[in-house]
Amino acid sequence: MDIKNKIAIVTGGASGLGADTVRALAAKGAKVAVLDLNLDLAKTIANEVGGLAVKVDVADGESVEAALATVKAELGTARIVMNVAGIGIGRKITNKKGPHPLDSFLRVVNVNLTGTFDVCRLASTDMIALDTLNEDGERGVFVNVASIFGYDGPVGNTAYAASKAGVIGMTLPMARDLAPYGIRVMTICPGVFDTPLAKAETGEEGFNRLIANVPFPKRGGNPKEFAKLACHIVENTMMNGECIRIDAGMRMGLMI
Repeated sequence: MDIKNKIAIVTGGASGLGADTVRALAAKGAKVAVLDLNLDLAKTIANEVGGLAVKVDVADGESVEAALATVKAELGTARIVMNVAGIGIGRKITNKKGPHPLDSFLRVVNVNLTGTFDVCRLASTDMIALDTLNEDGERGVFVNVASIFGYDGPVGNTAYAASKAGVIGMTLPMARDLAPYGIRVMTICPGVFDTPLAKAETGEEGFNRLIANVPFPKRGGNPKEFAKLACHIVENTMMNGECIRIDAGMRMGLMI
């Protein structure tokens, strides 16, 4: 799919991987809606690229419906949807102080997994009504974001790993569901990327320990590298129903 003049949605688009994805799509000529819980930050990125900022809590069904309705009214129906919004929590399932709080587990799953599914189910329903774009009958594409933790999560990441494994697991069946309509579904599984959120969650020392496990290049990923892959997926119609690790060959050990 040619990105130029297409309408794109990026959840979690106000910072980190999402913000650079917004910039990359806009640089290729897309009209981008920046969806984020932080509306002020979303407006900053949207103003930078001439896009639209919309507040959303992806864990809230009514908020998702309202946000997508706003994008449709202001820009039109999106053909490109990038689900980048996500949160994490570092906590063992139990310890001497007590069990993992259930509400925090549910919050992580609701944002990372249920939120991704909700955006996909609603946006795809609008997408199937669009005209096809080319001789393949293509209508649109979803690029969801999981994590290498969804394959080999370390200690203290049961909630996050479970939520991202769910995103990985629904990639192929969702692609099969939407194939008759010419809509593709792909998932990106990032490793360690140099973002403010990553460093806030692990701390500088923890981040450096993670980098020590990266084979090559021995550094955190640049969000622009993630965005480049996201755009390539949109442009390459043969990419469908698959999960791509972008992690410099990293495999997680027992500990962070």
